[in-house]
Order: sequence, then structure tokens, then C-alpha cells
Amino acid sequence: MPRIVIYTIATCAFCMAAKNFLKARNLSWTELRVDTDPRAREAMIATTHRTSVPQILINDVHVGGFDDMMAMNRSGALQLLLAETP
Repeated sequence: MPRIVIYTIATCAFCMAAKNFLKARNLSWTELRVDTDPRAREAMIATTHRTSVPQILINDVHVGGFDDMMAMNRSGALQLLLAETP
């Protein structure tokens, strides 16, 4: 099972869309809420160099946001990343 981490906030439609996409594929993830945890926000910025959410990491590879994940899905790169053993 791939190791997936998603940095989110409660009111983010793209965060919900990313989680719904992963849920539809029977994948699980660790959600880190940056709106309630300042340390999670600091970790997200240090890891991804971005301040927007969602920020998605799969097997410690920074995928980006929801649109980035969808582009990877269309190209087939997401399936390859998900198939890798962490």
C-alpha cells in the first residue's frame, strides 16, 4: 500500500476532491490539517515549498495539489507512483 500524506484545511473544496479521488480507488492516507496545527503548516512549507492546499505526497514524493495529481493520473504517472513500494 502506498504511503500517502495530504496537507489540508477544513474548508477546501480541492482537498475534499483529492480525498474523494483517493477514496474511490480504495486508498488510505494520513491527513494533516494545517488550519488547526501550526507545526503541520510549517512541515508542509518546509517539505513542499508551497503554502496552498492540498499538498499531496505519495511515498515521500511531492505530487503537488489536486490539479497536479489529476495531470499525473491522466499521464499514467500516478499509477506508477502508487504501484511503488515505499
